[in-house]
Amino acid sequence: MVPTNDPKKSGTKQSPPTTAIPTAPTPKPKKSNNALVPILLSIGFLLLVAVAWLTYNSMNTTRALEQKIAQLEEAEKLRSELENQYSEAIAELDNLKTDNEQINALIDQQKAELQAQKSRISSLLRDKRKLDGARAEIEQLKADLQGYIAEIEQLQAEQELLAQENTLLKDERDNLNVSLKSKLAENEELETARVQLISEKEDLAKSVELGSVIQVKSVNVTPQKVRRSGKTATKKSAKQTDQLKVCFTTIVNEVVQPGAEKFFIRIISPQGETLAIDDLGSGVTVDSKTGEEVRYTQVAEYDYANDETQLCFLWKPNMPFQKGKYDVEIYNKGYLSGKGNFELK
Repeated sequence: MVPTNDPKKSGTKQSPPTTAIPTAPTPKPKKSNNALVPILLSIGFLLLVAVAWLTYNSMNTTRALEQKIAQLEEAEKLRSELENQYSEAIAELDNLKTDNEQINALIDQQKAELQAQKSRISSLLRDKRKLDGARAEIEQLKADLQGYIAEIEQLQAEQELLAQENTLLKDERDNLNVSLKSKLAENEELETARVQLISEKEDLAKSVELGSVIQVKSVNVTPQKVRRSGKTATKKSAKQTDQLKVCFTTIVNEVVQPGAEKFFIRIISPQGETLAIDDLGSGVTVDSKTGEEVRYTQVAEYDYANDETQLCFLWKPNMPFQKGKYDVEIYNKGYLSGKGNFELK
């Protein structure tokens, strides 16, 4: 401390007192200020790191948010595109429907496949990690639609070609039917003509056959009794009759070629029965006019020479005759060529 001058004590005239000027604080040594610098630098560095980390984290969060927003926008865009594509696809398929059941069934099947594909894509769109797969599926849906349309158009073309072929076949069938009807009509006419020709031919044949029948006349029957000497006597009594002598005369027929001819003699009893014994040459012939079988008594064969010849034969049945009126019929070639009668008392 510096001493001050007191005037009272010294007795001398003193100069006026001076005001004491306070002294400034003694500054700290420079060594103390230098010690704070590292601390401040550390604090500043930490602050910079914190700011950098916060900035980085903020940027990452911002990017994540932006990415999520982009994913949401992309998902919404794909969902909208999916709906549009599906609606357009269904509309296009519906426009391709016709009255053809096969094509309509194929379109309904393709619509069901598109519905299943749409459901699968919608499921992918709910998972943001599968947006690429959803996008690829949408592209595949477009490609499938084109394939479906191409398949339907090909089927329609085939159906149209088939329809044209069917039309041609129908025309050909109609033409064939017309031709067939014409041929059937012609065949019916030919068949009618053939039947008529056959009928005429048969009639002609019958006429020729009938014209070739050798008619007979003078059909006479003589009842006879055979005596012990072998001679015969004419009788009228049934009890006295042993045999019948039947005679008839052939008539000239220039149409008939000379040759062997058969005459079937039929003796009919009063009861309407044909006298017939197979062991004596009886049998059955056919009436050419009626087609019925006719039992005959005996057959006489003669070498006809287009002349009049009397033919006779004997019928001896070795059994008694009955009383009554008998009829005699002579057949040649199945036709009745002459007849007569006689009576036994």
